[in-house]
Amino acid sequence: MAKENPIKKPKFNTYWVYGIVIVGLLAVSMIGDGSSQSLRKTNISEFESYLNAGDVAEVVVYNKNLAKVSLTETALDKQVHAIAKSKNLFGQENIKGPHYQFEVGNLELFQRKLEKAESNGIVFRYDFTTIENKWMDVFLSFLPILLIVGVWIFLMRRMSGGGGAGGGSQIFNIGKSKAKLFDEKTDIKTTFKDVAGLEGAKEEIQEIVDFLKNPQKYTVLGGKIPKGALLVGQPGTGKTLLAKAVAGEAKVPFFSLSGSDFVEMFVGVGASRVRDLFKQAKEKSPAIIFIDEIDAIGRARGKSNMTGSNDERENTLNQLLTEMDGFGTNTNVIVLAATNRADVLDKALMRAGRFDRQIYVDLPDVRERKEIFAVHIAPLKTTKTLDIDFLSKQTPGFSGADIANVCNEAALIAARKNKKSVGKQDFLDAVDRIVGGLEKKNKIITPGEKRTIAFHEAGHAMTSWFLEHAAPLVKVTIVPRGQSLGAAWYLPEERMIVRTEQMLDEMCATLGGRAAEKVVFNKISTGALSDLEKVTRQAKAMVTVYGLNEELGNITYYDSTGQSDYNFSKPYSEDTAQKIDKEISKLIEGQYERAIKLVKDNEDKLTTLAERLLEKEVLFKDDLLNILGERPFDKKDTEVEIEKEKKDESATE
Repeated sequence: MAKENPIKKPKFNTYWVYGIVIVGLLAVSMIGDGSSQSLRKTNISEFESYLNAGDVAEVVVYNKNLAKVSLTETALDKQVHAIAKSKNLFGQENIKGPHYQFEVGNLELFQRKLEKAESNGIVFRYDFTTIENKWMDVFLSFLPILLIVGVWIFLMRRMSGGGGAGGGSQIFNIGKSKAKLFDEKTDIKTTFKDVAGLEGAKEEIQEIVDFLKNPQKYTVLGGKIPKGALLVGQPGTGKTLLAKAVAGEAKVPFFSLSGSDFVEMFVGVGASRVRDLFKQAKEKSPAIIFIDEIDAIGRARGKSNMTGSNDERENTLNQLLTEMDGFGTNTNVIVLAATNRADVLDKALMRAGRFDRQIYVDLPDVRERKEIFAVHIAPLKTTKTLDIDFLSKQTPGFSGADIANVCNEAALIAARKNKKSVGKQDFLDAVDRIVGGLEKKNKIITPGEKRTIAFHEAGHAMTSWFLEHAAPLVKVTIVPRGQSLGAAWYLPEERMIVRTEQMLDEMCATLGGRAAEKVVFNKISTGALSDLEKVTRQAKAMVTVYGLNEELGNITYYDSTGQSDYNFSKPYSEDTAQKIDKEISKLIEGQYERAIKLVKDNEDKLTTLAERLLEKEVLFKDDLLNILGERPFDKKDTEVEIEKEKKDESATE
């Protein structure tokens, strides 16, 4: 027998009191003049006929406007007044009156009519009175004060942040921690099984969870529990997801909040919230505290503090430092934090004893991307022939959040096309949508502009085809997408280090579009802006960051600590600055001349490729094979080895 659900009683709300008071005052104002009875409306001409017939016993004019008429008992027996004798709201017959009401219009003229009727011997009473609603007058006199108090209460509630753990939303609890508590009563479904890839990060995080579950395993050897762990990585790599998995795996209280939750407009609130947070964690120890985006309060102290505006944030940081490793002991309380700006954090926060471990959460490699795709594809209805290995190879440089977005976009694209399952092409279209933007086939482009775009993109495709270290082309299109008028998609090789010749080949391929315009039309256009921006950035990095320039030698002006951001002077002299500018220009112009030579040597193939592109709008690798022939530098041996490894794996299984 199913249990009956208990009826949930509505929670008391102070706004109910305000509503009841207002409704009561309005009711008093409406019924205070005794007008609850239902009076029949009439007009002044009918009233005169009643008056002349001797049916009127009394006339009272209220506020110089509304006249209420009471009839005599004899008049009520007449058929014409039967309706006036009808029952009122309380179910009683209206005998005493008043029975009629009407607008008097001109008060002086109406008074003369009454005096004339009285002089003609008609017996009746009349009076003029003014009704004052004292309750409404009192309400209106206090209304400004009530409004000010109401606005003040509203602002205080807003400034207090709307509640949180241990604080509610009252102004008196503004210094309380706003951390959200997850414990055994809270259903957290995310576990380490839901986190694909990130094996190294999961191993270190898992060790912290095991320490809290079974501390004797480590303390018996003299080990101490780590004070904290800092998750560092690019946006979307899964730092917060790891923290959610810890909340799901650990059978200990888990306090979760953001670095911005400590920030408030009142002085001292941030430090107070830090104290309250650690107080709650100590009471429930062993416990874990997770602070997301800790750079909101953990930035290095004293940087760009010209006006003293950062004092409140620095006070919050000082309190956090004290709580993490001060004189007080935080037994079995571990602090997890996440940031993608570890370079700006204060050195005192990063030292051992506070954050003992820095866990780097990198972008996933091809194997990890396959695992991430498997997680996000599981809820989708996909075709049976979908190859996850292919998808993982087509998405180099994608983070876990990007892959989740690709899967979602693919499902939306398939639904838009009324498909019953999500296929390979839907995923490829989703990758194009995310990387390049939405297709804009209705964009107005003149035939001349379209021809220029076709040769520009054909120049990119052809130069990259004949360069050894350039990324292999996937497809090229002249369909406008996002802010670009055309695009060429490449599948870059995942390298741990990059050599000089590889960077030079990439720069040459990037300048192939402008080189094609120069050779074919003997003119250049503004369409190469993004290409110039890319090669300038690469050339500058070669000269000033990686030390790949012979003229400047083995020197770098890159500062990984971020300290140079606050310096007023450059780390090199004016002569060196001129030399850097000269070498950057020399690198770019050298690769541009190289691209022009490559285009001139294959101008007939370039023309064929551009004409085919104008005809089809989109060309793939197979089309380039037919037009340009086999790529001279294809790594066939590597492809054969990959196929061999796949066969060996299947045989082992």
